[in-house]
Amino acid sequence: MSTLVRSVGTIGALTAVSRVFGFVRDLLLARVLGAGLAADAWQLAFTLPNTFRRLFAEGAFSVAFVPMYTRKLAAQDGGSEVADGFACDVLSVFVWVLLAFSALCMIAMPGIVWLLAREYQDVPGKFELSVHLSRLTFPYLGLVSLVAMLSGVLNARSRFGPGAFVPVLLNVVMIAGILAGAMLRGPGGSDTVVAWALAVSLMLAGLAQLAYMAFATRRAGVRLRVTMPRFTPEVKRLGMLILPATFGAGIYQVSQLVDTFFATSLPQGSLTLLKLADRLNQMPLGIFGIALGTAILPMLARHIQSGHGAEAQRLQSNAIEIATLLCLPSAVALGVCAEAFTTGIFQGGRMTGEDTRLMGAIVVALVAGLPAYVLIKVFQPAFFSREDLRTPVWVAAGALSVNIALNFWVVPRYGIVGLAGATAATAWLNVASLYAVLQLRGWFTMTRTLASKIARQILATLVMAGVLAYLTPSLAPLWGGGTLERIGALTALVAAGGTTFFLAALVFGALDKDLLAQLRRRRPVARTEGPPNHSE
Repeated sequence: MSTLVRSVGTIGALTAVSRVFGFVRDLLLARVLGAGLAADAWQLAFTLPNTFRRLFAEGAFSVAFVPMYTRKLAAQDGGSEVADGFACDVLSVFVWVLLAFSALCMIAMPGIVWLLAREYQDVPGKFELSVHLSRLTFPYLGLVSLVAMLSGVLNARSRFGPGAFVPVLLNVVMIAGILAGAMLRGPGGSDTVVAWALAVSLMLAGLAQLAYMAFATRRAGVRLRVTMPRFTPEVKRLGMLILPATFGAGIYQVSQLVDTFFATSLPQGSLTLLKLADRLNQMPLGIFGIALGTAILPMLARHIQSGHGAEAQRLQSNAIEIATLLCLPSAVALGVCAEAFTTGIFQGGRMTGEDTRLMGAIVVALVAGLPAYVLIKVFQPAFFSREDLRTPVWVAAGALSVNIALNFWVVPRYGIVGLAGATAATAWLNVASLYAVLQLRGWFTMTRTLASKIARQILATLVMAGVLAYLTPSLAPLWGGGTLERIGALTALVAAGGTTFFLAALVFGALDKDLLAQLRRRRPVARTEGPPNHSE
């Protein structure tokens, strides 16, 4: 468990820094733009490249590329050179695919926006602004996709820090963009000025991220270059793996597009409120889920390729235990304190109290599926590391079909909150299906020890929920107060919840002593120029 904990700790800590900056970014965005025309247009323009980034680059490409690169890296003779040669071949093809795809989407952007947000045409200027902003932001997909590839190369070499740090650059540059836009707009100016400044800042952020990752890759001793594209057998195999993985690894991102489609049919501001509410949901998901998924994939691939089935089972169990330990209390705490967080963080400026109350209800619906989102990240590598990408495709197709059907029923009745709830429900369906297949194939079985740990975690979480439910109403007057009052109230809730859960977990035996020892040591991730020669 030690290597997994250290790797997750490295990725999670840097991701936490990024999420803090992300909160600052969204806090400023909420106060500067509110939930109006320009905010909705910006959210759509920001959603498109980021959804394709998570779907193709960080989703399908990573889960197909990392196991192949790891296997070549583990070769006895010249593994590093062979692996880097493969990466160069992939990079030389990948660059042209990204350029062609980005160019086609930019040309077809009016049609893409119409498919996702045709109702924007009913508001003068909203559809046109969405198209222009989306065209300006879409090239970010190409830049960040190259960043994701370089990150995959370093992750396979157990160098997780640079890839986890690059989102910090994105948020810092975009914060500067919001502030610059607000200054250019001035008092009484048009909000579109801020939206344009954000779009420009996104492009600059992509350039900064790529420059940093190129530097980090060279510093790690990896020399990649772009040559004439060659469709070698291995590159073709990667392409065949990416096609099904695009759907299988990206169910959450595909669901995001589906949610965007339905959200744009609701009253103005609904898309903005959904995206800001999802920021709270993404905090633990990004820190824990992405960290676990990123760390476990190359480790699991090495165990499976070495024929160490028992080690793979142990690693999977450890990942599930860590996931539930971190996500169960996070989800329940966010659910109980949702309105406190949305009001305390986002209310002010152009973001009204009515907006934050609705946002709080959206948060409650979203975090009901938070543990499921993270467990998906933990279960999918069991398939990807075996180069089985078909099964997650079928599972994802079924879950997405149910999600769409639910949306047609719940959105007219319950609006944006129903939309969020349908997403959470289908995430649990996805998890249950993945686990059932893993157990049937003998790739993973829930042990009594693991089930007992999760049961104890649930008991500790319920104790924490009771304390927060009792404490939250007494702090309600402080949520909408001054800055210090808000900070104090939210800090008190976080401290009370965290302390209560930790103490209850100790009493119920939900915390593993070895895990605590690893977390206390804070040892750095081992720097290796190839796969480690010890058991992960």
